[in-house]
Amino acid sequence: MKWAGGKRQLLPILLKYSPAKFNTYYEPFIGGAALLISLYSLNKIKSAVVSDTNKDLYNLYKTMKENPLKLIAALKDLKFKNNREDYYEARSLFNSTEDPVKRSALLIYLNRHGYNGLYRVNSENKFNVPFGRYSNPRMPSSENIMAFSNILKSCTILNLDFEMAVSHATRGDFVYFDPPYMPLNRTSYFTEYTNSGFDEKDQERLFRVYYELSKRGVYVMESNSSTEFIKELYKDFCIIEVDAKRNINSIGNRRNGIKELIITNYDV
Repeated sequence: MKWAGGKRQLLPILLKYSPAKFNTYYEPFIGGAALLISLYSLNKIKSAVVSDTNKDLYNLYKTMKENPLKLIAALKDLKFKNNREDYYEARSLFNSTEDPVKRSALLIYLNRHGYNGLYRVNSENKFNVPFGRYSNPRMPSSENIMAFSNILKSCTILNLDFEMAVSHATRGDFVYFDPPYMPLNRTSYFTEYTNSGFDEKDQERLFRVYYELSKRGVYVMESNSSTEFIKELYKDFCIIEVDAKRNINSIGNRRNGIKELIITNYDV
């Protein structure tokens, strides 16, 4: 899945700073699952607990885990092409259907054909991302879906708040937090992954959970924006500043490289 704030570009750095060995892996803001897939491919994951408050993403991953063949069939049944009319017809159908498999197939189509691969909902919790106008968007192959389904079979998939999702983490487990980032300024607040947002109080609550997990002997790593607010919160932990690139800006040449933070409670 394309996902705002996805970590594919930072994977080499995240893998470098991840613990060499750990027990259960937790990722309560699973998003596009890039780090989960990479850790699994390196045979580092024995078991995992992943979660997201985005119900559509939760439903998609649950469907991939439990009914991959039905999902593949539903994708093949989609007749929507890469044009504006088909896209908005698919978006309307997505906002009206409750069938979990059909909804998952439509989400994949919308994700690949919508603007910048965003997920955004309005005040009525309706998906409202506009058409993306890509020249040749590619849908996932049946082989890729089956491979990801195999990864998810080692995972417990939850649709819970991050604090509840990691409540059972114990000494030797590894938790990776990739929350909606603290905005660099007041105009850059993009947190509409769900209709509830993620504000400054949530960032402070996340820090408290991070601190409590640390006291329990859990390995914790977090990604966030390089702001003085975040640096002050985590000043007693290991903070690494890295170069990154944001892809949300609508104007390509303004998707400039910026600094982001990787924060660990262990030496790296």
